[in-house]
Amino acid sequence: MKKPLFSPIILALLVLLIVVLIPNKWIEGMIPKERINQAATELNPFMFQGKYVQQKMLENKHFLPIYGSSELARLDRFHPSNYFKVTGEEFTPFLIGRGGTESLIHLLNFSEHTNQLKGKKMVFVLSPQWFQPQGTDESHFVPNYSSLQGYDFAFNQKVNPTIKKEAIKRLLKFSPVKDDPFLSTIYQAEITNDPWMKRKASLVRPFAYAYRNLLVKKDLYYSLVGGKPHKREISHKVRDKSWGKLAIQAEKMGSRKSKNNQFCITNGQFNKIKKMVPSLKDSKKGASYGKSPEYDDFQLLLDVLKESGAQPLFISVPVNGKWYDYTGFPKEGRTAYYERIKKQIQSQGFQIADFSNHEYDPYFMKDTIHIGWKGWVYTDKAIKNFYEGKKVEEDLGRLN
Repeated sequence: MKKPLFSPIILALLVLLIVVLIPNKWIEGMIPKERINQAATELNPFMFQGKYVQQKMLENKHFLPIYGSSELARLDRFHPSNYFKVTGEEFTPFLIGRGGTESLIHLLNFSEHTNQLKGKKMVFVLSPQWFQPQGTDESHFVPNYSSLQGYDFAFNQKVNPTIKKEAIKRLLKFSPVKDDPFLSTIYQAEITNDPWMKRKASLVRPFAYAYRNLLVKKDLYYSLVGGKPHKREISHKVRDKSWGKLAIQAEKMGSRKSKNNQFCITNGQFNKIKKMVPSLKDSKKGASYGKSPEYDDFQLLLDVLKESGAQPLFISVPVNGKWYDYTGFPKEGRTAYYERIKKQIQSQGFQIADFSNHEYDPYFMKDTIHIGWKGWVYTDKAIKNFYEGKKVEEDLGRLN
């Protein structure tokens, strides 16, 4: 006798129903305690775009979150994740960010965790390249956007309404938000006085809330399963070294790894762009990072951190001066960024480690845009001083 063809479908539906109905607390109870430690250097997008792992991390004084973008993946012996591990510091860096993770993405992330940010020390690495004249675009926003964080932002009653409305206006410009019928309706109702839109939002809100709860459960299951372990080499060669000796060590490593060009770019990276280099000469004449919508996005981020009571240290990374000169990118177009971003941060009472005077410091950068061997040494020193409660801006001179 043949079994009914629809039995696998029924079985699948039953399994799905069980998965959905399992209480969140039960799933949380099954998540291994070591998951948070494992995620600290995984650079796993599911963790960036989720909620549970970051929430537990922020509640734990043992972790020092470091937010940024693609530079966080440049793991070497001088990287904070290696340096502070082998030197036995009382905190563990927790990396949050990847390529294209710019101000709006970080804003949603911080808004998700306002309850855990009060008094929390953190490090935020800034990249000049975020501040393009057109601001962030779809190619950077879409891969890093989190539907869970987007929906939680819609229901968030703790973010200042003025900040929230300005953020929503920006978010509605991007396809994952404006093309989501539930979310876009609720967002639009937040920024309009149109009675019809308000009524429409009240109708879709229960469905949006139910969908948001499914996203929360999905995040818990991802946290339970965990990401792919990130294998990295731990180097003890930075242990028991003065800052000066570390800088010399970093210079030697940089010299070995960037021998085939005059820009102090890693050999491998330069080989990738070698054929294009002649065509890039003077290609950036008239460019500037001094004006960009990103400054307004960044201000919203600062406002959320300020209101939540967070204690951030901002790392102002320079550009590769030799390379930028070669491409004709004007010095004043870079200086305008350094000065504006520093003023913007300090106006909020936050600390900044301003490394803009290292544009021409060999091996401070690893390539055209990413912080390198020597740059990490200076960053490590700034982080250590910050964590110990020292004024970072007063101690950014020579390493000793």
